[in-house]
Amino acid sequence: MTSRIFFHIIVLCLIVTGLATLWARHNQTGIPLLPGDQTTVWLIEARVDFVAHGGTVTVTLDIPDDPPGFVILSEQTASPGYGFSVINENGNRRGEWTIRNAEGPQTLYYKVEVAPQTIPRQKRDDPPPQLFDVYWNEPEALAANQLLAAAHSMSSTPESMTRELIKLLAEPSANQNAALLLAETPLVPLLVKLLNYARIPTRIVAGLYLEDGRRNQQLREMIEVYTNGGWVLFNPVTGYQGIPENFFLWNLEGQSLLDVSGGESSQTRFAMLQRSISTIQLAQETMKDSGFALLGVHKLPVEEQNLLRILLLLPVGALVLVFMRIIVGVKTSGTFMPILIALSFLQTTLLPGLVSFIAIVSFGLLLRGYLSNLNLLLVARISTIVVIVVFIVIFFSLFGYQLGFNTGMTVTFFPIIIIAWTIERMSILWEDEGPWEVFVQGAGSLLVAVLAYLLMQWRVTQHLTFHFPEINLIVVALIMLMGNYTGYRLFELRRFSSLRRISRS
Repeated sequence: MTSRIFFHIIVLCLIVTGLATLWARHNQTGIPLLPGDQTTVWLIEARVDFVAHGGTVTVTLDIPDDPPGFVILSEQTASPGYGFSVINENGNRRGEWTIRNAEGPQTLYYKVEVAPQTIPRQKRDDPPPQLFDVYWNEPEALAANQLLAAAHSMSSTPESMTRELIKLLAEPSANQNAALLLAETPLVPLLVKLLNYARIPTRIVAGLYLEDGRRNQQLREMIEVYTNGGWVLFNPVTGYQGIPENFFLWNLEGQSLLDVSGGESSQTRFAMLQRSISTIQLAQETMKDSGFALLGVHKLPVEEQNLLRILLLLPVGALVLVFMRIIVGVKTSGTFMPILIALSFLQTTLLPGLVSFIAIVSFGLLLRGYLSNLNLLLVARISTIVVIVVFIVIFFSLFGYQLGFNTGMTVTFFPIIIIAWTIERMSILWEDEGPWEVFVQGAGSLLVAVLAYLLMQWRVTQHLTFHFPEINLIVVALIMLMGNYTGYRLFELRRFSSLRRISRS
């Protein structure tokens, strides 16, 4: 009794471990549970135009770095004749173009490909920024104090105070203090001055609303308020709190967007394009920071990946074999021969594989019948059959190729040694049990091979076994459960059909 409890605990642990690991890999890497999922990526292009004076030129452009809600997939530049490098200035990334001599109109391009963040990002605690001093003249100071006092009385947190202040500035005609301040300072810089004056750290950021096919776009200014160890984004016009959907923050540090030395009349315009890629491809490019990147097969060379893709399907074929033999009661020729034949069908496809396999085994049985009259020893007989099977496979390959069948050459994927042993076993079975038993076991082997092939070639099965290898722990648990089955097989129940008829009569 204790051993059975221990057995079921092992099976339960295998299932729980497989499911937990599968779910953790899915959450941390973003690999979808089903194949065929597509995700949206954005290609954003920044175009810099200016007029060079005719000497050395240095252009620096603020470029995105770890934008919230997005992950950067790739970045590139198009700037013939210019040197380019990425410079980190106090944690802020800037792209720098340099050239020894340039004159006249110049155009530089910076492109970045981004995708929505699918893996939850850990919240980081930013160090508290320093407040800057704010100076007003006497009328502005009075208006600012009254405006802040009104917003403070209707709020309880820095976030709510920011929203109330935006509401007051949204209708300057109804508030003389707001009208006075807006007459001297634009809305966004005014909000930053007011909030810093109220001892709430605030900075200006800029971003883009991502819309497919848009050109000649400019950055939209927003404000960020520092509270509870992080920055909170606000729309300075509507007071909306948080990052809007499809809003890409380009400039996060409040630095200048573009600096040009050795030129004039500079401007920056943005264009964007939307496209779709496989979610698996996206996950492979973004799982670098995940612990599962070390436990996945995606880092291996392509040749090794293709080999593992086939090997990881073997447990599925074993599951079908165990179910058909133990639960259903199908007889097969050999234990694992149907699994190997199913693997061969993956290369040849089903119908050509079936025809080729039946033809090869039939020819082999005819020749094996002749060899039995020569009284050869077992090793010599098996070796002879192997050579004969090789010639038969070559004949079918060349014959199919001459007839123009593309699948003719794929019969070489059949396991030669296994087919030779199968011919030998069927020949002995023919002599001992008769042709009917040969037909039963041969048909059973092909039935199991076909069922295993259908399950192994299913896209969902191939996707799960390759991208989530831990699912084979569940397969092992199911095989162990079926291996512990001691009841009647389904085919054995037909022996009791006569008893049912007697009981009914």
